[in-house]
Amino acid sequence: MSIFRSKAVLGLSAVGTLVGCGALLKDYMQGARFQRPDIRADGKVVIITGANTGIGKETAMALARRGAHVYMACRDLKKCEEARQEIVLETQNGQVFCRECDLASLQSVRKFVKQFKLEQNRLDILVNNAGVMRCPRSLTKEGIELQLGVNHMGHFLLTNLLLDQLKLSAPSRIVVLSSIAHTRAKINVQDLNSVQSYDPANAYEQSKLANVLFTRELAKRLEGTGVTVNAVHPGIVDTDLMRHMGLFNSWFSSFLIKPFVWPFLKSAASGAQTTLHVALHPQLEKVSGQYFSDCAPKDVAEQAKDDQLAKWLWAVSDKWTGTLTGTAAVS
Repeated sequence: MSIFRSKAVLGLSAVGTLVGCGALLKDYMQGARFQRPDIRADGKVVIITGANTGIGKETAMALARRGAHVYMACRDLKKCEEARQEIVLETQNGQVFCRECDLASLQSVRKFVKQFKLEQNRLDILVNNAGVMRCPRSLTKEGIELQLGVNHMGHFLLTNLLLDQLKLSAPSRIVVLSSIAHTRAKINVQDLNSVQSYDPANAYEQSKLANVLFTRELAKRLEGTGVTVNAVHPGIVDTDLMRHMGLFNSWFSSFLIKPFVWPFLKSAASGAQTTLHVALHPQLEKVSGQYFSDCAPKDVAEQAKDDQLAKWLWAVSDKWTGTLTGTAAVS
């Protein structure tokens, strides 16, 4: 064997070793899994926002496989229907439905809830999953900064409008997808809507902190009702949510950077595990107001423990979404 051929063989061997190590690391980084395949959800009525892709789709798939009646609340009905057909084929559960719900439009949220209540008189699990991340500054139909509007305000209205059915169906559960990004965040009480200045990362982090504050405040308001609400961090997951991040959306990064980051990213199925744990585990039936990561409770950042800030944010959210009056007023 020539020296050149020997070097080539050694090079290929090294590449193979690196690929193998990367695969092992990838497997390790998938995190904890919901280890209860025995738990069914037969007949339970579930709403999942953003269920046509990523974590939401995997959550819908898993709950449909366990027998739930799944309502996929999505902005894009074409993509929703494509995902629905795949889920029905995979799970053999025909009780999976597509319904339009654009969280960037409070009118759309109200329309979704009105239609849902005509079809169902109960709701066992609400999964506030949909979100946008680090996008260029844009506004919802009502003029709310998009990340705050979709990630928090739209879900705030949706949840409040569905509380009556959740209470009638108790014990029932609400799962709010937040993020570890909340630990780097602050609520800009002077410029909540990012009018004076806008930074995509700061706005995203603010919306994720809002998710945790909302969860904690709502848990207090739901005490004694049999309805629980908990927030989850799904992990760093390889989904369409990252499409606005420069690290992931350029040709250069696709070939030279992402392969090195890939082993550290969870798959969408792995990202759904903590959601499933919080939504289904029988030991969590009376646990509320907590934050979970890798299927275990975790402490939240100090700014997420500010009860006065949570009450302030609730009051502003109530005003901006017109929860009680049916009108929205952003200021």
